[in-house]
Amino acid sequence: MYPASRRERYARQVAVIGEEGQERLASATVLIAGAGGLGSVIAAFLAASGVGRIRLVDRDVVVRSNLNRQFLYSEQSLGQNKAEAAQEAVTVINPETVVEAVAGAITSETVGVLAEGVALILDGMDNYATRYLLNRAAGDAGIPFVHGAVTGLYGQVTTIIPGETPCLRCIFPAQPELPDAPILGSTCGIIGCIQATEAIKYLTGTGSMLAGRLLVWDGMRGEADTVEVEAVPGCTDCGEEGRYGRAG
Repeated sequence: MYPASRRERYARQVAVIGEEGQERLASATVLIAGAGGLGSVIAAFLAASGVGRIRLVDRDVVVRSNLNRQFLYSEQSLGQNKAEAAQEAVTVINPETVVEAVAGAITSETVGVLAEGVALILDGMDNYATRYLLNRAAGDAGIPFVHGAVTGLYGQVTTIIPGETPCLRCIFPAQPELPDAPILGSTCGIIGCIQATEAIKYLTGTGSMLAGRLLVWDGMRGEADTVEVEAVPGCTDCGEEGRYGRAG
C-alpha cells in the first residue's frame, strides 16, 4: 500500500490505470535510447508517471542548439553529458524514479547488455543505423520497441511487438538519413508524449497499442493519421531468415 503522499501524487492517473497498473509502473525498468528531443520528453513523463527505473543512454554532450527542444537542459547544462544531465533533471521531477545514466554509444557490442532486464525499449535516436540495432535487440529479447522519429513539423510513432507485428526494418527497409534535420521543439513534445503513452499502456495493460500501425503526425496541417504496416517475407530482422520469429 502506498503512503498517503504517493497516493496523492498518482491519484489522477490511478483513476485511469488502477492501483495494480500503478504498481506495475513502479516495478518496471525501461530503456530510453537517446536523451535528446524525444528522450527528454519520454524520460520526463515516464518518471512523472511513476516508472520505477529508467536506463537512459546517450554519448553526446549538451550544446546550445539542443535547447530549443531538449527541455531537460539549460545554459548551465552546456558541456555535460546528456544522459548524466538528464538524470539530474529527471530526479528532480520524481525522486522515486531511479535513473541509470549511461554515457556511451549504442553499438552492436553494447546494445544487448543495455537491453538486459528491461520491459521495453523506447527510441529517442536520430539515425536509423542505431534504430536497427535496437530493433534487433528488442526482437532478440522478445520485448516491445516503441519507435518515434521527428523532422520539422512532422513525426511518426509505432510500437513493434516481436512475433506479432512487422519490425522496423519491415516498415523502413532503407531510410535515408537527414543530417541536421530541422526540428520544432513542440513536435518532439507531441511524438515523445505519444511514445510515453504507448509505454504506459503496455506496462499497465491499458488500452490498445499502435501495434501493426504507424501513426503519422502532420503538424503543418494539424492532422494525424494511422496506416497499417505489413511484414516483409524474408526480412533480415524478423522474417524466416531473420534473427527472431516471423512477424505476422
